[in-house]
Amino acid sequence: MRVAMIGTGYVGLVSGACFADFGHVVTCVDKDQVKIDRLHQNIMPIYEPGLDDLVASNVKDGRLFFATDGSEAIRHADAVFIAVGTPSRRGDGHADLSYVYAAAEEIADLIEGFTVIVTKSTVPVGTGDEIERIIRARRPDADFAVVSNPEFLREGAAIDDFKRPDRVVVGTDSERARLVMSELYRPLNLNETPVVFTGRRTSELIKYAANAFLAMKITFINEMADLCEAVGADVQQVAKGIGLDNRIGSKFLHAGPGYGGSCFPKDTLALVRTATDFGSPVRLIETTVAVNDARKKAMAERVSQALDHDLQGKTIAVLGLTFKPNTDDMRDAPSLDVVPALLAKGATVKAFDPEGMKEAAQLLPDIIYCDGPYQAVEQADAVVILTEWDQFRALDLDRIKALLQQPVMVDLRNIYKPAALEAKGFRYVSIGRPASA
Repeated sequence: MRVAMIGTGYVGLVSGACFADFGHVVTCVDKDQVKIDRLHQNIMPIYEPGLDDLVASNVKDGRLFFATDGSEAIRHADAVFIAVGTPSRRGDGHADLSYVYAAAEEIADLIEGFTVIVTKSTVPVGTGDEIERIIRARRPDADFAVVSNPEFLREGAAIDDFKRPDRVVVGTDSERARLVMSELYRPLNLNETPVVFTGRRTSELIKYAANAFLAMKITFINEMADLCEAVGADVQQVAKGIGLDNRIGSKFLHAGPGYGGSCFPKDTLALVRTATDFGSPVRLIETTVAVNDARKKAMAERVSQALDHDLQGKTIAVLGLTFKPNTDDMRDAPSLDVVPALLAKGATVKAFDPEGMKEAAQLLPDIIYCDGPYQAVEQADAVVILTEWDQFRALDLDRIKALLQQPVMVDLRNIYKPAALEAKGFRYVSIGRPASA
């Protein structure tokens, strides 16, 4: 089948490359000429493990193309995917749908024959109705169907998530559109992937409901971590004890500094705004948003406590800046709250992140960026682990201790065992665990 993918951001580029790898002919369209030129040189605009190789192989085999002008691709497409950004609208938290609607107008003027127009971007309930209205108003003669097909890709594991998903959700009442979407995803039949067909509005809400539930699960275990600290319990054992209940499950029960990234913060906020607009408030999600925001801001105080509440003139080494490992994504990362708070308390911050420093430098210009973890730690008064990159899981602790001015580690991801660090003479602070656990 022929596919046009509007947008070459995280969702559009990964989805386009994977559809091409399924055997479809895909053209990814973006108005950013520099981005398209770089993609022609196989330079990815994002860091995602394996994406450059996947793109290169499908370009070589003639199934994946990049363009700034999508006219030809859209005219000949069986399906046109809208995969543009939907950031939080400044001031009110609603999803900014201006890019989605602009794409719909462009598509309306170009489609020929029956075309399935697929919303891959995360959009509030009712967006598909508005896209249909826009296209119908511009092209009363057009033969098309608007479909919702939300993405459930984890940054750092997106290719595997696309090719081996838990499920595919498709929202449409059109039988012709259903057949087209079934054919697009037919390669997943080998793995017996569940394809859930729903109404369009239901599909749109499924995406928000899924992300809100996971965000709530993270926030829950973070609050349990605080309670564990108060009563002398171990949050990791609590998480294991409840996670073995298959009604709960073990995923997203890892205590830390709060969730961030491109999805959870904006999607929970958008869901709250949508629910309020429809007069059906979602109190649990409202609380989740508030608790998570407060948690990220409070993490710097943990560092301050480890240094006897005096950061003036101190140097803090921060390991990890991105919101999670295996990505360069800095959107709503806890570091964007923690690092400025450390600076405000009078500290100097030295930092290292394996992939995120280029992005971080634009957002955190007042810190010292280092070439590796040991350079960051050298002559620092404490080391803080903010992102659980694999290379931070087996640091040479003797070397770290020798490089530090004083042996203080604040591990906000619980990647080390308190007893092991204390045995080496560290003052070790983690999340929701008693000393010598």
